[in-house]
Order: sequence, then structure tokens, then C-alpha cells
Amino acid sequence: MAMNVGGSSEEEVMSNINTTPLVDVMLVLLIIFLLTVPVITQSIKLDLPDAVNQANQTKPENIIIAVDKDGKTYWNMTLVDNDELLKRLKEKSPVVPQPEVQLRADKEVRYEFVGRVVVDCQRAGIQKVGFISQPEVGFAAEMLRHQAQVAGGGT
Repeated sequence: MAMNVGGSSEEEVMSNINTTPLVDVMLVLLIIFLLTVPVITQSIKLDLPDAVNQANQTKPENIIIAVDKDGKTYWNMTLVDNDELLKRLKEKSPVVPQPEVQLRADKEVRYEFVGRVVVDCQRAGIQKVGFISQPEVGFAAEMLRHQAQVAGGGT
């Protein structure tokens, strides 16, 4: 606690700011915060699996839909309009096992066009829609290293 000890008169105005009470309050608040944070953040203990990015496995039954930057939709390299796309998806949805739709979109395309394709897949009853993206630089080398480790049983 700060104390003004001096020979000056009591009528003189003290021009110093006493910050000791402020520091005391802040330390108490910090301690309370540190004690309550672990209680607030509750989570269920789970042993989550490790994820490994794998290259896309193209199967003949997969449906590849591409959307270019102008919003034009292609079904396996064939230009289709929205009605034709929905019709083709409805034809493919009852097939067992149901094919996976792999959606490729230009990075400059408006989300509206991608959203239309996803909605058409949903309306047709397609259960699995995958988004294909460009791998990062060095991704292929990392995948080859990982595959070599798995094949060789190394670390």
C-alpha cells in the first residue's frame, strides 16, 4: 500500500496516481480467470484417428462435375444446363452402390454456381459429394514419402 510521507502541508494536492489498488485488482482477476478456465472448457475424452491426405481415387462409376469460372457446368467433359444436370443425377442416384459426385470448381467461380450443383445433388438424393482441390506444392513428394514408409514399414 502506498503512503505519502513527507514534510509538506496537508493542503497540498497530491499529483501522483496511486496504481497499487489497480494492480491488486488485476492480479486477483487474473487468478480467478486462470482458475475458472479449466472448469469452463469441458470436453469428452476421445481418441481421434490420425488423418492422412490421400490422392483422389478415380473409379469408373464416379461422376465428375466441373464448374468453370463463368458458371458453366460440365458432366464428365460434356456441357450441361441445370435441368439436364438434375435429370442425370436423378438417373444415377438409385444405382447400388451409389456413385460419388466429385465436384471440381474454378477458384474464380462465384459460390452461387457451386451451390446450385450441391443443391441439385441433394435434390437428386446423392449421398456423397466430394470437392476436388489443387494439392499444395510439395504435396506429391510428401505423399510418395508417406507411401514408401507404409510399404517399407519404416518410421
